[in-house]
Amino acid sequence: MKLRKVVSVFLASMTALSLVACNSGGDNKEADTAGASAASTSASQDAGTTDNNASSNKVVLTVTYRETGDMEKSALYRWLTAAYESYDKKDSIELNIAPITASEGDYFAKIALALQSADTAPDIVTEDTFQLATDVSAGYLTKLDDMLANYSDWNNGSYYESLKEVVTTDSGTYGIPYSTDTRGLWYNKELFKEAGLPEDWQPENWADILAACKTIKEKLPDVVPFWCNSGVATGEGTSMQTYEMLLYGTGERLLDEDTGKWIIASQGILDSLNFLNDIYSNGYGPSLSKVLNGQAGNTATQEYLPQGKLAILLDGYWITGNYLEEGASPWPEYSEVLGFAAMPMQYGQGTVTLSGGWAWSIPEKAKSKEEAFDFITHLMETEIYTTSIINQGNISTRTDVTSKGAYSERPFMEIATEFLDGASFRPKDEKYSEVSTHIQAMVEAVVSGTSPEDAMETYAADVTRVVGEDNVIRK
Repeated sequence: MKLRKVVSVFLASMTALSLVACNSGGDNKEADTAGASAASTSASQDAGTTDNNASSNKVVLTVTYRETGDMEKSALYRWLTAAYESYDKKDSIELNIAPITASEGDYFAKIALALQSADTAPDIVTEDTFQLATDVSAGYLTKLDDMLANYSDWNNGSYYESLKEVVTTDSGTYGIPYSTDTRGLWYNKELFKEAGLPEDWQPENWADILAACKTIKEKLPDVVPFWCNSGVATGEGTSMQTYEMLLYGTGERLLDEDTGKWIIASQGILDSLNFLNDIYSNGYGPSLSKVLNGQAGNTATQEYLPQGKLAILLDGYWITGNYLEEGASPWPEYSEVLGFAAMPMQYGQGTVTLSGGWAWSIPEKAKSKEEAFDFITHLMETEIYTTSIINQGNISTRTDVTSKGAYSERPFMEIATEFLDGASFRPKDEKYSEVSTHIQAMVEAVVSGTSPEDAMETYAADVTRVVGEDNVIRK
């Protein structure tokens, strides 16, 4: 399909901005090359059109999201193209799909740059909900309250109220959530059996996890015992599904509950970092060349786990989307081979999970806001959305999807949804995204050999510089 000039302008501007302001994450070759200029395609039925409106009166909607691999196999690409096929306004609206292939951290940086200018801002953008408060504070996103007032599904209970709150700040609502998730410990039952470990595994504490890693290393030396996101290149995956899963498991939080200040030094921080130090210093983790790059998540979920090279993976429910027939790494036996255990707290006080998700947002500088909102509501129509959320391997944000057989009968869906009970969320603070980058640097420093104590002190200094001395506390 022929590319449209509107996308070319977007790409050229993004390339120039990226070269000036974005650093490459790790040794992710794909992100370094394709990520600097978003890989794009057109979903238009009018393939002969070559200019924005030179030979057509259609409104062009540009949609941007983070692409992680083969675009035509990705769940969001398939969702967008399928929704456009059934859209009743194709005669007046053309869809330009303009993903950015990049590591997670680079995606957020490139989106922030794009949203600053009407020349580069798309009409629809996917926002990780942790980033939303920051982008709202920067003036990058459109307040949707007036549009939502006339969107019946938003007001009749079709969306979970708790997830509507995630996209709402003190000033209003800035996104429509399309996915949520929970995290836990994926493990290969066949490898566990081979190593003499229980196939029905539920560790009671961190010591149980380390003991299982030790056994696997001794009995299965060619298998990586444990994998978790561990570097700057894997961005929020390192902050949320590794560090915060550990920190919250100590009973601590990022913000002090009594004062609302950022905790920059504590026993909980040290214990979390020491767990990671135990993993890597004992050889339980993957090689640093594998884990400290932007494709580490894909390597773990699409290669090592299905190929029997990895025993335990700390990750989210969504990885199962890879293993569907149309997914990036089809694995028909995954539901029989894998187990999904709750992540225990440090000393067995209970279990812990972090929940997040993504939302459709409209940039403040978007050219066609009403049309963008209309297409978003079409994307979220129950039947269209149900197919997509299954393909994504995520948990639905719509209440009327949970009863759909194809959704509710998915392997591990019941346990993943149960994990939502008591789930924790990241701080809804405009400084969180900056603090998060320092979390990633702290984790990477430890797994690369820096002592937990030294890494924590660097983190303390960095966070203090970001939020100010009056907004930090040591415990």
